[in-house]
Amino acid sequence: MGEKKALIGMSGGVDSSVAAYLMVQSGYSCIGVTMKLCSSKSIDPESGRTCCTLDDAEDARSVARRLGMPHYVFNFQEDFESQVIRRFVEAYEAGLTPNPCIDCNRSLKFGRLLGRARELGCDYVVTGHYARIRQDENTGRYLLYKAADAAKDQTYFLACLDQDQLRHIRFPLGELTKAEVRTIAESQGFVTAKKHDSQDICFIPGGDYGAFLEHYTGKAYPCGNYVNAEGTVLGTHKGAVRYTIGQRKGLGIALGAPAYVCGKDMEKNTVTLGPNEALFSRALRGGSWCWFPFPALESPMEITAKTRHSPKEAAAWVYPEENGFARVEFAEPQRAVTPGQAVVLYQGDLVIGGGTITEAIPSL
Repeated sequence: MGEKKALIGMSGGVDSSVAAYLMVQSGYSCIGVTMKLCSSKSIDPESGRTCCTLDDAEDARSVARRLGMPHYVFNFQEDFESQVIRRFVEAYEAGLTPNPCIDCNRSLKFGRLLGRARELGCDYVVTGHYARIRQDENTGRYLLYKAADAAKDQTYFLACLDQDQLRHIRFPLGELTKAEVRTIAESQGFVTAKKHDSQDICFIPGGDYGAFLEHYTGKAYPCGNYVNAEGTVLGTHKGAVRYTIGQRKGLGIALGAPAYVCGKDMEKNTVTLGPNEALFSRALRGGSWCWFPFPALESPMEITAKTRHSPKEAAAWVYPEENGFARVEFAEPQRAVTPGQAVVLYQGDLVIGGGTITEAIPSL
Protein backbone atom coordinates (compact mmCIF):
# COMPACT_ATOMS: atom_id res chain seq x y z
CA MET A 1 0.00 0.00 0.00
CA GLY A 2 1.54 3.31 -1.15
CA GLU A 3 1.87 6.64 0.57
CA LYS A 4 -1.40 8.43 1.25
CA LYS A 5 -1.89 11.63 -0.74
CA ALA A 6 -3.97 14.66 0.23
CA LEU A 7 -5.04 17.75 -1.66
CA ILE A 8 -5.09 20.74 0.71
CA GLY A 9 -7.49 23.59 -0.06
CA MET A 10 -5.41 26.64 0.92
CA SER A 11 -7.23 29.96 1.07
CA GLY A 12 -4.21 31.91 2.28
CA GLY A 13 -5.58 32.01 5.83
CA VAL A 14 -4.29 30.64 9.10
CA ASP A 15 -6.74 27.72 9.35
CA SER A 16 -5.91 26.08 6.03
CA SER A 17 -2.20 26.72 6.67
CA VAL A 18 -2.31 24.74 9.91
CA ALA A 19 -4.48 22.04 8.31
CA ALA A 20 -1.73 21.57 5.71
CA TYR A 21 0.94 21.42 8.42
CA LEU A 22 -0.98 18.77 10.40
CA MET A 23 -1.44 16.56 7.33
CA VAL A 24 2.27 16.76 6.50
CA GLN A 25 3.08 15.92 10.12
CA SER A 26 0.77 12.91 9.86
CA GLY A 27 2.85 11.52 7.02
CA TYR A 28 0.70 12.44 4.05
CA SER A 29 2.13 13.45 0.70
CA CYS A 30 0.41 16.81 0.21
CA ILE A 31 -0.41 19.15 -2.66
CA GLY A 32 -1.54 22.69 -1.84
CA VAL A 33 -4.22 24.28 -3.99
CA THR A 34 -5.71 27.78 -3.97
CA MET A 35 -9.00 28.17 -5.83
CA LYS A 36 -9.48 31.29 -7.93
CA LEU A 37 -13.22 31.87 -7.72
CA CYS A 38 -14.19 35.49 -8.28
CA SER A 39 -13.83 37.19 -11.64
CA SER A 40 -13.43 40.95 -11.97
CA LYS A 41 -16.73 41.28 -13.84
CA SER A 42 -18.64 39.83 -10.88
CA ILE A 43 -17.19 42.18 -8.28
CA ASP A 44 -17.76 45.88 -7.96
CA PRO A 45 -14.20 47.28 -7.78
CA GLU A 46 -15.37 49.95 -5.34
CA SER A 47 -16.90 47.47 -2.88
CA GLY A 48 -13.65 46.62 -1.11
CA ARG A 49 -11.29 43.72 -0.73
CA THR A 50 -12.53 40.33 -1.86
CA CYS A 51 -11.23 36.77 -1.73
CA CYS A 52 -8.90 35.10 -4.23
CA THR A 53 -6.45 38.00 -4.25
CA LEU A 54 -2.86 37.67 -5.37
CA ASP A 55 -1.83 38.30 -1.77
CA ASP A 56 -3.91 35.32 -0.57
CA ALA A 57 -2.41 33.04 -3.23
CA GLU A 58 1.09 34.21 -2.34
CA ASP A 59 0.48 33.63 1.37
CA ALA A 60 -0.71 30.10 0.60
CA ARG A 61 2.30 29.53 -1.66
CA SER A 62 4.63 30.76 1.09
CA VAL A 63 3.20 28.27 3.59
CA ALA A 64 3.33 25.43 1.05
CA ARG A 65 6.97 26.23 0.27
CA ARG A 66 7.79 26.24 3.98
CA LEU A 67 6.20 22.78 4.27
CA GLY A 68 8.05 21.47 1.23
CA MET A 69 4.89 20.77 -0.78
CA PRO A 70 3.91 21.87 -4.29
CA HIS A 71 1.27 24.60 -4.67
CA TYR A 72 -1.07 25.32 -7.57
CA VAL A 73 -3.82 27.81 -8.37
CA PHE A 74 -6.96 26.29 -9.94
CA ASN A 75 -9.24 28.59 -11.90
CA PHE A 76 -12.82 27.71 -10.96
CA GLN A 77 -14.31 31.09 -11.90
CA GLU A 78 -16.87 29.70 -14.35
CA ASP A 79 -18.12 27.12 -11.85
CA PHE A 80 -18.31 29.71 -9.07
CA GLU A 81 -20.20 32.06 -11.37
CA SER A 82 -22.80 29.47 -12.41
CA GLN A 83 -23.19 27.49 -9.20
CA VAL A 84 -22.79 30.13 -6.51
CA ILE A 85 -23.14 33.73 -7.73
CA ARG A 86 -25.92 33.13 -10.24
CA ARG A 87 -27.88 31.05 -7.72
CA PHE A 88 -27.44 33.82 -5.18
CA VAL A 89 -28.81 36.44 -7.58
CA GLU A 90 -31.73 34.27 -8.72
CA ALA A 91 -32.68 33.49 -5.13
CA TYR A 92 -32.73 37.16 -4.10
CA GLU A 93 -34.78 38.07 -7.15
CA ALA A 94 -37.26 35.33 -6.16
CA GLY A 95 -37.61 36.82 -2.67
CA LEU A 96 -35.45 34.24 -0.89
CA THR A 97 -32.39 34.77 1.31
CA PRO A 98 -29.75 32.33 0.04
CA ASN A 99 -26.61 31.02 1.72
CA PRO A 100 -23.82 31.08 -0.89
CA CYS A 101 -21.20 29.61 1.48
CA ILE A 102 -23.19 26.36 1.56
CA ASP A 103 -23.48 26.30 -2.23
CA CYS A 104 -19.72 26.89 -2.47
CA ASN A 105 -18.94 24.04 -0.07
CA ARG A 106 -21.25 21.63 -1.89
CA SER A 107 -20.29 22.51 -5.46
CA LEU A 108 -16.75 23.87 -5.34
CA LYS A 109 -14.74 22.99 -2.23
CA PHE A 110 -16.07 19.45 -1.90
CA GLY A 111 -17.40 18.96 -5.41
CA ARG A 112 -15.17 20.38 -8.09
CA LEU A 113 -12.05 20.25 -5.90
CA LEU A 114 -12.71 16.62 -4.93
CA GLY A 115 -12.96 15.74 -8.62
CA ARG A 116 -9.62 17.40 -9.28
CA ALA A 117 -8.11 15.56 -6.29
CA ARG A 118 -9.11 12.24 -7.81
CA GLU A 119 -7.54 13.21 -11.11
CA LEU A 120 -4.29 13.85 -9.24
CA GLY A 121 -4.43 10.53 -7.42
CA CYS A 122 -5.18 12.05 -4.02
CA ASP A 123 -7.07 10.08 -1.39
CA TYR A 124 -8.49 13.10 0.46
CA VAL A 125 -9.46 16.73 0.19
CA VAL A 126 -8.42 18.66 3.30
CA THR A 127 -9.64 22.07 4.47
CA GLY A 128 -9.36 24.25 7.56
CA HIS A 129 -13.01 23.90 8.56
CA TYR A 130 -13.86 23.35 12.22
CA ALA A 131 -15.86 20.11 12.26
CA ARG A 132 -15.33 16.37 12.83
CA ILE A 133 -16.07 13.32 10.68
CA ARG A 134 -16.42 9.81 12.11
CA GLN A 135 -17.55 6.52 10.61
CA ASP A 136 -20.32 4.57 12.33
CA GLU A 137 -18.93 1.08 12.98
CA ASN A 138 -22.38 -0.52 12.80
CA THR A 139 -23.80 1.10 9.67
CA GLY A 140 -20.61 2.14 7.87
CA ARG A 141 -22.07 5.60 7.29
CA TYR A 142 -19.92 8.70 7.68
CA LEU A 143 -21.21 11.07 10.34
CA LEU A 144 -20.65 14.79 10.85
CA TYR A 145 -20.01 16.11 14.36
CA LYS A 146 -19.51 19.58 15.80
CA ALA A 147 -15.97 20.84 16.35
CA ALA A 148 -14.33 20.73 19.77
CA ASP A 149 -14.24 24.55 19.70
CA ALA A 150 -17.95 25.35 19.92
CA ALA A 151 -17.36 29.02 19.11
CA LYS A 152 -15.75 28.11 15.77
CA ASP A 153 -17.97 25.15 14.80
CA GLN A 154 -18.84 25.24 11.08
CA THR A 155 -21.16 22.24 10.75
CA TYR A 156 -24.02 24.58 9.81
CA PHE A 157 -22.22 25.27 6.52
CA LEU A 158 -21.22 21.64 5.98
CA ALA A 159 -24.54 19.86 6.48
CA CYS A 160 -24.97 19.69 2.69
CA LEU A 161 -22.27 17.04 2.16
CA ASP A 162 -23.10 13.53 0.95
CA GLN A 163 -21.62 10.20 1.98
CA ASP A 164 -19.14 10.01 -0.90
CA GLN A 165 -17.83 13.48 -0.11
CA LEU A 166 -17.50 12.78 3.63
CA ARG A 167 -15.58 9.59 2.87
CA HIS A 168 -12.88 11.61 1.10
CA ILE A 169 -12.68 14.68 3.37
CA ARG A 170 -10.42 15.39 6.32
CA PHE A 171 -10.86 18.24 8.84
CA PRO A 172 -7.61 18.29 10.89
CA LEU A 173 -8.73 21.26 13.00
CA GLY A 174 -11.81 19.53 14.39
CA GLU A 175 -10.21 18.76 17.74
CA LEU A 176 -8.42 22.13 18.13
CA THR A 177 -9.37 25.58 19.38
CA LYS A 178 -8.69 28.67 17.34
CA ALA A 179 -6.09 29.78 19.89
CA GLU A 180 -4.25 26.47 19.47
CA VAL A 181 -4.31 26.86 15.69
CA ARG A 182 -2.75 30.32 15.88
CA THR A 183 -0.11 29.06 18.30
CA ILE A 184 0.86 26.31 15.85
CA ALA A 185 1.03 28.81 12.98
CA GLU A 186 3.25 31.14 14.97
CA SER A 187 5.56 28.30 16.03
CA GLN A 188 6.04 27.39 12.36
CA GLY A 189 6.65 30.99 11.30
CA PHE A 190 3.71 31.05 8.87
CA VAL A 191 2.97 34.46 7.30
CA THR A 192 -0.72 33.71 7.96
CA ALA A 193 -0.32 33.32 11.74
CA LYS A 194 -1.89 36.68 12.66
CA LYS A 195 -4.09 37.11 9.61
CA HIS A 196 -7.67 38.13 10.43
CA ASP A 197 -10.58 35.87 9.56
CA SER A 198 -12.86 36.99 6.75
CA GLN A 199 -16.39 37.80 7.93
CA ASP A 200 -18.16 38.87 4.75
CA ILE A 201 -19.49 36.84 1.85
CA CYS A 202 -16.38 36.66 -0.31
CA PHE A 203 -17.86 38.23 -3.43
CA ILE A 204 -19.66 40.99 -1.47
CA PRO A 205 -16.84 42.29 0.75
CA GLY A 206 -18.73 45.42 1.77
CA GLY A 207 -21.91 43.51 2.63
CA ASP A 208 -24.13 45.71 0.40
CA TYR A 209 -26.27 43.09 -1.36
CA GLY A 210 -28.36 45.65 -3.23
CA ALA A 211 -25.32 47.34 -4.76
CA PHE A 212 -23.87 43.96 -5.72
CA LEU A 213 -27.09 42.83 -7.39
CA GLU A 214 -27.34 46.04 -9.43
CA HIS A 215 -23.68 45.84 -10.46
CA TYR A 216 -23.94 42.17 -11.41
CA THR A 217 -27.26 42.26 -13.27
CA GLY A 218 -27.05 45.80 -14.66
CA LYS A 219 -30.59 46.34 -13.41
CA ALA A 220 -31.96 49.27 -11.45
CA TYR A 221 -34.41 47.64 -9.06
CA PRO A 222 -37.50 49.88 -8.79
CA CYS A 223 -38.76 51.44 -5.62
CA GLY A 224 -42.01 50.11 -4.17
CA ASN A 225 -44.32 50.35 -1.20
CA TYR A 226 -43.83 49.43 2.40
CA VAL A 227 -47.11 47.95 3.65
CA ASN A 228 -48.41 46.59 6.94
CA ALA A 229 -50.10 43.21 7.43
CA GLU A 230 -53.42 44.69 6.30
CA GLY A 231 -51.91 46.06 3.08
CA THR A 232 -51.96 49.72 4.11
CA VAL A 233 -49.18 51.69 2.43
CA LEU A 234 -46.69 53.00 4.98
CA GLY A 235 -43.99 54.52 2.80
CA THR A 236 -41.53 53.81 -0.01
CA HIS A 237 -38.67 51.30 -0.13
CA LYS A 238 -35.68 51.09 -2.49
CA GLY A 239 -36.50 47.75 -4.14
CA ALA A 240 -37.70 44.54 -2.48
CA VAL A 241 -34.49 42.63 -3.32
CA ARG A 242 -32.58 44.85 -0.87
CA TYR A 243 -34.41 43.54 2.21
CA THR A 244 -34.44 40.33 4.21
CA ILE A 245 -36.75 38.89 6.84
CA GLY A 246 -36.07 40.28 10.31
CA GLN A 247 -34.23 43.37 9.06
CA ARG A 248 -34.67 46.55 11.09
CA LYS A 249 -31.71 48.77 10.18
CA GLY A 250 -31.57 50.71 6.94
CA LEU A 251 -35.33 50.82 6.32
CA GLY A 252 -35.38 54.61 6.04
CA ILE A 253 -38.83 54.93 7.58
CA ALA A 254 -40.06 56.12 10.98
CA LEU A 255 -43.35 54.69 12.24
CA GLY A 256 -43.25 55.71 15.89
CA ALA A 257 -42.39 52.15 16.99
CA PRO A 258 -39.71 49.64 15.98
CA ALA A 259 -40.54 48.07 12.61
CA TYR A 260 -39.12 44.92 11.02
CA VAL A 261 -39.29 43.28 7.62
CA CYS A 262 -41.87 40.51 8.02
CA GLY A 263 -42.45 39.56 4.39
CA LYS A 264 -41.93 40.42 0.72
CA ASP A 265 -44.06 40.14 -2.41
CA MET A 266 -41.72 40.20 -5.38
CA GLU A 267 -44.50 40.40 -7.99
CA LYS A 268 -46.07 43.43 -6.34
CA ASN A 269 -42.65 44.76 -5.21
CA THR A 270 -43.95 45.31 -1.69
CA VAL A 271 -42.16 44.86 1.63
CA THR A 272 -44.33 44.10 4.66
CA LEU A 273 -43.33 45.74 7.95
CA GLY A 274 -44.53 44.79 11.38
CA PRO A 275 -43.62 44.50 15.05
CA ASN A 276 -41.03 42.07 16.35
CA GLU A 277 -43.70 39.62 17.54
CA ALA A 278 -44.87 39.16 13.94
CA LEU A 279 -41.52 37.54 13.08
CA PHE A 280 -42.02 34.35 15.07
CA SER A 281 -42.74 30.94 13.54
CA ARG A 282 -43.91 27.78 15.27
CA ALA A 283 -42.67 25.51 12.50
CA LEU A 284 -40.97 25.34 9.12
CA ARG A 285 -40.95 23.12 6.09
CA GLY A 286 -37.66 22.16 4.44
CA GLY A 287 -36.46 20.38 1.32
CA SER A 288 -33.23 19.25 -0.38
CA TRP A 289 -32.21 17.34 2.75
CA CYS A 290 -28.92 15.57 3.46
CA TRP A 291 -29.28 12.99 6.22
CA PHE A 292 -26.23 11.60 8.01
CA PRO A 293 -27.11 8.65 10.31
CA PHE A 294 -29.56 7.23 7.74
CA PRO A 295 -30.41 7.59 4.02
CA ALA A 296 -33.83 9.18 4.67
CA LEU A 297 -35.97 10.31 7.59
CA GLU A 298 -38.65 7.66 8.14
CA SER A 299 -40.12 8.57 11.54
CA PRO A 300 -40.37 11.62 13.81
CA MET A 301 -37.30 12.55 15.85
CA GLU A 302 -36.65 14.84 18.79
CA ILE A 303 -33.80 17.14 17.80
CA THR A 304 -32.42 20.65 18.18
CA ALA A 305 -32.44 22.94 15.17
CA LYS A 306 -30.48 25.90 13.84
CA THR A 307 -32.12 28.16 11.28
CA ARG A 308 -29.09 30.48 11.05
CA HIS A 309 -25.40 30.09 11.78
CA SER A 310 -25.23 32.33 14.84
CA PRO A 311 -28.22 31.57 17.09
CA LYS A 312 -28.28 28.80 19.62
CA GLU A 313 -30.14 25.63 18.76
CA ALA A 314 -33.85 25.38 19.48
CA ALA A 315 -35.59 22.31 20.86
CA ALA A 316 -37.85 20.78 18.21
CA TRP A 317 -39.27 17.68 16.54
CA VAL A 318 -38.78 16.80 12.89
CA TYR A 319 -41.45 14.92 10.92
CA PRO A 320 -41.04 13.27 7.50
CA GLU A 321 -43.36 14.46 4.74
CA GLU A 322 -44.00 13.42 1.15
CA ASN A 323 -41.55 13.99 -1.73
CA GLY A 324 -38.49 14.27 0.48
CA PHE A 325 -39.74 17.22 2.53
CA ALA A 326 -39.66 17.40 6.32
CA ARG A 327 -41.44 19.62 8.85
CA VAL A 328 -39.69 20.99 11.92
CA GLU A 329 -41.94 21.97 14.84
CA PHE A 330 -40.35 24.09 17.56
CA ALA A 331 -40.96 23.74 21.29
CA GLU A 332 -40.96 27.57 21.41
CA PRO A 333 -41.63 29.85 18.40
CA GLN A 334 -38.48 30.99 16.62
CA ARG A 335 -37.68 34.44 15.26
CA ALA A 336 -37.06 35.33 11.60
CA VAL A 337 -37.19 31.86 10.07
CA THR A 338 -36.26 32.73 6.48
CA PRO A 339 -36.98 30.75 3.29
CA GLY A 340 -33.78 30.11 1.35
CA GLN A 341 -31.63 29.74 4.46
CA ALA A 342 -30.36 26.41 5.75
CA VAL A 343 -31.90 24.50 8.63
CA VAL A 344 -29.55 22.08 10.38
CA LEU A 345 -30.68 19.46 12.92
CA TYR A 346 -28.62 18.06 15.79
CA GLN A 347 -28.68 15.53 18.59
CA GLY A 348 -25.92 16.69 20.90
CA ASP A 349 -22.76 17.06 18.79
CA LEU A 350 -24.07 14.81 16.01
CA VAL A 351 -25.50 16.44 12.89
CA ILE A 352 -28.70 14.58 11.99
CA GLY A 353 -29.36 16.42 8.75
CA GLY A 354 -29.42 19.68 6.86
CA GLY A 355 -31.90 21.13 4.37
CA THR A 356 -33.18 24.36 2.86
CA ILE A 357 -36.09 26.24 4.43
CA THR A 358 -38.94 26.40 1.90
CA GLU A 359 -41.66 27.77 4.18
CA ALA A 360 -41.93 29.46 7.55
CA ILE A 361 -45.15 28.52 9.36
CA PRO A 362 -46.27 31.50 11.52
CA SER A 363 -47.24 31.31 15.13
CA LEU A 364 -51.00 31.18 15.70
